[in-house]
Amino acid sequence: MTLPLGTPLMRRILSSAAAMVLAATFASAQSQVSSTPSSGLAYSASSDASSNDSSSTAFNNETVSSLFKADEAEPVAGGGGGNAGANGQEYGGGGGWKHYVSSRWAFEAGGGANAPAGDKSYITWGGQFTVGGGLNFNKHLAALIEYQFMDDKLPGALIAETGADGGHAHIWSFTIAPVIDLMPKATNDVYVTGGGGFYRKVTSFTDPEEEEYCTYYYCGTETENAVVGHFSSNQGGFNIGAGFQHRVGGLYGDGKTKLFIEARYVELFSPASISNPNGLGTTAVAADTKVVPISLGVRF
Repeated sequence: MTLPLGTPLMRRILSSAAAMVLAATFASAQSQVSSTPSSGLAYSASSDASSNDSSSTAFNNETVSSLFKADEAEPVAGGGGGNAGANGQEYGGGGGWKHYVSSRWAFEAGGGANAPAGDKSYITWGGQFTVGGGLNFNKHLAALIEYQFMDDKLPGALIAETGADGGHAHIWSFTIAPVIDLMPKATNDVYVTGGGGFYRKVTSFTDPEEEEYCTYYYCGTETENAVVGHFSSNQGGFNIGAGFQHRVGGLYGDGKTKLFIEARYVELFSPASISNPNGLGTTAVAADTKVVPISLGVRF
């Protein structure tokens, strides 16, 4: 049976269907609006409600976090491994001033022969040794406080003036000596050095004398050269020289230990002297003492 569209029943059915469609459409639109901007609005409302506390806390947290990140990153950029220190220099690393100093200590030890410099140095050939310690300021410059001891024979003519049988000169010194490395990154490189300080020179004359000695089992006599006269002087002086060194150790030949050979010119401002040491014959020594020590050693 067909119902006419104009009947009251049909009108009620159509009206109900239209209302259901409109309600479904409105509900769908409302759900879409709620799913997207509502979360932002809710967060905004929550944020506005506690803007003073949360923004301040977030700022402080971010500031502290950035500071800790900066502190953690600094050793990486500053050279925790030692190749680039706090000032962009080698021998560095973190740890403050104590670590800075301990990682830059420099030491040396060496020895060898002495040669006279000029005809009127009033000493001949001999031997010497040197020890020193100081700081590496950077890869090019170090400064060492050096102690050096030299033992040299005296010329025969000078000994004959006194009537003694032999003689020697002992020179020891404390000096400050900068060392300038010309090729600090090379395995084989050269350097120049020099400095000045305090020198003491003791000139002694000897004669053979018999001396008694005793052991646990017996006593006896032996002949030794004993000092029978001497004179001394304290003065300033300087030294200058150059050397060649070979770097050893390290993964790529970049270790701090270096074997070196060097030669220096040393001049003491010793005064001229005319004396009768301990009653010996009169002897005259000209001013200044000049010597060339040649050394083999190790530096690190």
